[in-house]
Amino acid sequence: MSRVLIVMSAADVWERTDGSQYPTGYWAEEVAAPHEAFVRAGHTVDFASPRGVLQPLDQHSADPAVAGEDCARHVAHAQQALGDYGPLLKLEEVSASDYDAVVLPGGHGPLVDLFQDADLGRLLVETDRTGKIVGAVCHGPAALLSAVDEQGEWVFAGRRMAAFTDEEERLFGTADNAPWLLASRLRERGARHEQGAPYQPFTIQDANLVTGQNPASSAPMAEAINAALAAS
Repeated sequence: MSRVLIVMSAADVWERTDGSQYPTGYWAEEVAAPHEAFVRAGHTVDFASPRGVLQPLDQHSADPAVAGEDCARHVAHAQQALGDYGPLLKLEEVSASDYDAVVLPGGHGPLVDLFQDADLGRLLVETDRTGKIVGAVCHGPAALLSAVDEQGEWVFAGRRMAAFTDEEERLFGTADNAPWLLASRLRERGARHEQGAPYQPFTIQDANLVTGQNPASSAPMAEAINAALAAS
């Protein structure tokens, strides 16, 4: 079986262009659904974040009106998985050689810290260079922006990927006063961003890169990663 590293943001607020601070945290389904799928497949799962900080739960992901009727199960699974795991690994101390896949869940946190985290960038460059699996879902693909090589080139430029769309950001009510919009930024950096219908499952696999558009894409992304690990 394989070892999978789930890298979480450490941010609990997202500063807006109007100076306001938007509370953020991990999105329950984006942690719970992949963790559940990986454990079911027999993989070992570790959690890491910058400095080992455990960010809070994004309360929107616990609201059935926002996150769907199954959100309570996702919240319970995520909280138990993180509680059972104990202190998160410090991202700066993690080695890519220890893992077969690195997975990046969302919440708005990656827009705050992971997109420019040098330790994550080092981890992702090495993971991609060795052909191991990189997965990201919803706002998680923001973290891919950290993967800049020794020549200053973004290693995921030209790759097909999904991510939370500008349209979904507007529908969610967080596009106004956002410092930048994820899908637009990915395209600006050279990604071949593709999208499905708002809030419907949509995943893309481009070689060793597996990405999902939104929370509903979390489980399909994880199953695609499981299939890729089984084939490797």
